[in-house]
Amino acid sequence: MNTIKIYSTPTCGYCKMAKEYFKSKGFEYEEYDVATDIAKQKEMIEKTGQFGVPVIDINGKIIIGFDRVKINESLGIN
Repeated sequence: MNTIKIYSTPTCGYCKMAKEYFKSKGFEYEEYDVATDIAKQKEMIEKTGQFGVPVIDINGKIIIGFDRVKINESLGIN
């Protein structure tokens, strides 16, 4: 079972694409709105050193941005 977390904001187009991609592949994820959840915002910055979204955490591996190749590699899919 994969653990997927997405740090995003409501206005982020790439965040929306990432979430739609996970749904289309049948993967569940936890979503954190870093625009309103300051604790999760700090957590994201501590993990990455930056404020850009989306930040995707798959089983502890950090992917910055909507990078399908890295996402697929992390999930073991094509």
